[in-house]
Amino acid sequence: MENFIVSARKYRPANFKSVVGQASITTTLKNAIKNNHLAQAYLFCGPRGVGKTTCARIFAKTINCENLDENVEPCNKCESCESFSQNRSYNIHELDAASNNSVEDIRNLIEQVRIPPQVGKYSIYIIDEVHMLSSQAFNAFLKTLEEPPPHAIFILATTEKHKIIPTILSRCQIFDFNRIRVDDTVDYIEFIAKEESITYEIDALNIIAQKADGAMRDALSIFDQVVSFSGKNITYEGVIENLNVLDYDYYFKITDAFLNNNISETLLIFNEITEKGFDAHHFINGLSEHLRNVLVCKDEVTLQLLEVGANIRERYKTQTTICTQDFLFSALEITNKCDTTYRLSKNKRLHVELSLISLCNIISEKKNSDQLDYEKKTIEIKEENKVEEKSTTEKIDVSLEEKNIEKEYAKPQIINKSNSFSSFSIKQNLGQTSKPDVLEEPATELKVELQENPNNDFKETDLIEKWHAFSNKMGDKPRIFNTLTSKDPKLGENNIVSFLIDNNLQEEKINEIRNELLAYLKSELKNSSVDLKLVISDKEEENNKLYTSEDKFKHMLSKNDDLNNLKQEFNLDLE
Repeated sequence: MENFIVSARKYRPANFKSVVGQASITTTLKNAIKNNHLAQAYLFCGPRGVGKTTCARIFAKTINCENLDENVEPCNKCESCESFSQNRSYNIHELDAASNNSVEDIRNLIEQVRIPPQVGKYSIYIIDEVHMLSSQAFNAFLKTLEEPPPHAIFILATTEKHKIIPTILSRCQIFDFNRIRVDDTVDYIEFIAKEESITYEIDALNIIAQKADGAMRDALSIFDQVVSFSGKNITYEGVIENLNVLDYDYYFKITDAFLNNNISETLLIFNEITEKGFDAHHFINGLSEHLRNVLVCKDEVTLQLLEVGANIRERYKTQTTICTQDFLFSALEITNKCDTTYRLSKNKRLHVELSLISLCNIISEKKNSDQLDYEKKTIEIKEENKVEEKSTTEKIDVSLEEKNIEKEYAKPQIINKSNSFSSFSIKQNLGQTSKPDVLEEPATELKVELQENPNNDFKETDLIEKWHAFSNKMGDKPRIFNTLTSKDPKLGENNIVSFLIDNNLQEEKINEIRNELLAYLKSELKNSSVDLKLVISDKEEENNKLYTSEDKFKHMLSKNDDLNNLKQEFNLDLE
């Protein structure tokens, strides 16, 4: 029985050409070797499983290769390449900083750096997980890293660049490795599957690549796990069952239920998902991702952001035709709010179900809102038509009235000689350009109206009712509201309203709204003679309130002289 070698080791890239998803970095490294522009230190940083250590090993092997090809790739046949492939090279040294992170380990490394290479031009030192070095070890390493011997090159690799001190970063050429795209991961897994004579469904490989989240090593580990489960035939159903991934079909079905405002079906789908053992929070995150993918499909420009298989992509294109952008924006807002508040909820299932019900109501609420807007617009149009008709009628009436006035003034006027005229009236009549009879009529009518509507009488109960009605309008001004509602006003002679207050501050606050208060009372009580009189309370108990500890002690001392002896005997203080 042959020893099984995991795919991550068996198919580990051996040259720059086989490195997946890091074309810009491999091109830069090859040009540095080709032009003999090698730095003394390199820093490879990025997430796990993206090829940092692999590229460091390939770079080290290529530097010392004796027979580089035209594409600057190692020959794998010279003594340097063979010794490296067989793990017996004395020119390439790998150090794990996680277990060699002390100052003493760095001192040993510095002593080793002085030894020149036995084969090739350079001694390359690959230090993995370099962020694990202690601060003292970093400081001990600075001088050697900046000015190493001519034959020494350092390649540092880390997943946490922010933990490396700036003085180390400034001495290195920094290469940031990217997450590997889903399409690139799928292509490489497909290549391995063909090499191993394994049949597969492309959607199944897409699920593996998405589960790996940009890490090729994780993707190959998941691939080996799925092969152990499914055998030589990898299917979509087998992958989602083995990896406990929620099927896309659930998201498509529940989105259709949202669009149909079918709350019952939505809750049943969610219940089926939970019965299969899926976490509700995981479901909400997946639903947000699904809605985001539907939104991405709305535009051909953003379609490239969709990282799914061809079959699933077509289903997204179909569903995006029946989903409006307003629905998707509202749905994403609801799911995002559910995600952020999920951990704070006591009843988590109910919390998710309420969010699903809100998603179902988006369409109906939009229809109701549109109906209300339509009705409101219809009413506004009718009111505008009425105003236009009224203005037209008024214009016609005014024009007729002007014609009648002109006819009236066109008649000859008979002057009564018996009437006496003052010099002022004669001058006024001579200087008028308008019709005096018409201007005097409104003034006459106003006088008659004032005479017919004298000040109405009112009772104190009416006054209190209107007073409290005005107080309620002052709700946004707490101090004034509390002052007005603390007591009831009193009605005195000549309609003078007396109101009792406690201090000058309350008087200032009421005076700020005095005119507004009087105008309201006069209007509501239909009496223009209403006036307000503020009376400051002079109660002794109001003026003699005990505020400080000293005042309280003096008050108690006046009632019991023994308290002073007690204070002196025990040396007590007032707090």
